Amino acid sequence: MNQSLLKTLSFAALHFGVAFSVTYALTGSVSVATGVGLIEPIVNTVVFFFHERAWQRAGQRGPARQSAAHPSCGIVGAG
Repeated sequence: MNQSLLKTLSFAALHFGVAFSVTYALTGSVSVATGVGLIEPIVNTVVFFFHERAWQRAGQRGPARQSAAHPSCGIVGAG
C-alpha cells in the first residue's frame, strides 16, 4: 500500500500542474486555474487510488478466465 500511496501523491502533484497550466492557458485567470487545478486533480487522484488498488487485487487473483465470447470479436456465439 505504501507504493500505491506514493504513486498516488506523485500523480496528484503532476496532475495539479497540468490542470493548472491548461486552464490558465485557456482562461488567462489565475483564480479559475487554481480552482480547477485543485478540484479536478483531487477528485481524479481519489479515483486513481481506488483504480490502482482494484488492479492490484485483480493481479492477485491470477490471469482472467477465458470467456464464452468469440476470441476475435468478443461476441458470444460468433464465428
